[in-house]
Amino acid sequence: MSVDWRNLLAVALGGAVGSSGRYLLGIASLHRFGPYFPWGTLAINLAGSLLIGLVGELALGRAFGMTSGVRLFLMVGVLGGFTTFSAFSLEAVGLIVNRPPLIALGYIGGSVVASLVLCYLGILAGRVLIHL
Repeated sequence: MSVDWRNLLAVALGGAVGSSGRYLLGIASLHRFGPYFPWGTLAINLAGSLLIGLVGELALGRAFGMTSGVRLFLMVGVLGGFTTFSAFSLEAVGLIVNRPPLIALGYIGGSVVASLVLCYLGILAGRVLIHL
């Protein structure tokens, strides 16, 4: 197996951008809303779902001249570093253990359903942009 070092660099740089964005949004959310509910992680995962649907559809249609390097930078790097499924899992377990069951269920169900809906909306938005 050979590695295309340009693609690896694109993913690594995108990951740095996405991870930094996740960190900053998490801190802002914690300061704004407090630690009772993981609003930052929810917002990150919902935004990431919308954006991965949009970018994936744009990449599939090669819209705006999107190259495989740009797709890797955005989807694998930025969005891979930005979204936080592992953090979601840990926080969901924390809610299950420490909060009323409906709070945990709302977070888990809301995250999954809203993420799927937003991913689909991103795909639809990508299709519209391709046909402009």
